[in-house]
Amino acid sequence: CMSDSFLIRKALLSSSSLYQVETAASTVKSSDFLDSDFRYMLFSVVYSIFFVVGFLANVYVLYVLQLTYMTNLTIADLLFVCALPFWISYYSRGGHWIYKDFLCRLTGSFFFISTYSTILFLGAISLNRYWAVTQPLNAAASNKRWRGIIVSVLIWLCLVSSAIPYLPSEGGHTDKDNLARCFEGYHNEMDTVKRKVAVTNFLMIGLFFVVFFLVMVCNLLKALLSLGKRLRGLERRALKMLLAVVGVFLLCFLPHHVVQAPWVLAVLKIKEGWGHVDWDQNTLQTLNDAHQITLVLMGLNCILDPVVYYFATKKFRRFIMAHLKKLIMFPLSFIICNDGQIRLSIQFL
Repeated sequence: CMSDSFLIRKALLSSSSLYQVETAASTVKSSDFLDSDFRYMLFSVVYSIFFVVGFLANVYVLYVLQLTYMTNLTIADLLFVCALPFWISYYSRGGHWIYKDFLCRLTGSFFFISTYSTILFLGAISLNRYWAVTQPLNAAASNKRWRGIIVSVLIWLCLVSSAIPYLPSEGGHTDKDNLARCFEGYHNEMDTVKRKVAVTNFLMIGLFFVVFFLVMVCNLLKALLSLGKRLRGLERRALKMLLAVVGVFLLCFLPHHVVQAPWVLAVLKIKEGWGHVDWDQNTLQTLNDAHQITLVLMGLNCILDPVVYYFATKKFRRFIMAHLKKLIMFPLSFIICNDGQIRLSIQFL
């Protein structure tokens, strides 16, 4: 099953243009379509929660923070969140896309750009914080703002330029049940096209593991440098931030990229030669079911990124605490009325 539209975020966004689909209404044999029925209810509910919480959290972060990498990471999360209503509609209708095909391709591009920009910006934040702690003099002497702007522009240019060529290609397929699938059902393409799709996916998986390796190395080296010494406030916060970033990678992104490679081969169904796999139906179904779960975990990052912000900056922590106090802590006063009764007066700050 080219299961959910989130597969666009990784694999099949890139594959959509490579396919050069002759028509958006090409027929998909539903008997060959590997599906997981539980995903329709799961994604409808979970994405609704992600949309509400993720939108509020990231708009709040955008209002509070003015740091280069943090702002760009928040924008990446908002790209993902803003596309969620379309996918909520898609899954609530049992995998039927009711919008224009261009919107299918556009929201797919948002997912792709959001996922990998998040990964790259988390990596940039880790490297930046590690450098600031281990080389404080060099970091202080450099123009951090301009360096951050240049790195951010390069990340956006690379990802947007890689997504734009895929917008002209068709993203929709109609199966024999007359369901308009968005970025699903590509197992009927030619083997040569499928191999290009597989290679594209493997390249993106490789990109993730390169960034993941750098983040882990930064975290490990910082931990080793911290052994046997009393950490100051800045160093303690930096270590907590690195641990938070590693946690996001391990929980949200690692499971998906571990499952993605065998899953792509399973759903593409390459008939012979390189990329052909001969797995039984139970194995294929297990892979597809696992892929759905990893997509939920990957979407979770849009509401976990503020945790990274909390450990990364004092300003964000101060705003959080101040606003929580206004919401939770309010003065209570007792008023003795003329009739002798005591009444409680609540005054919000």
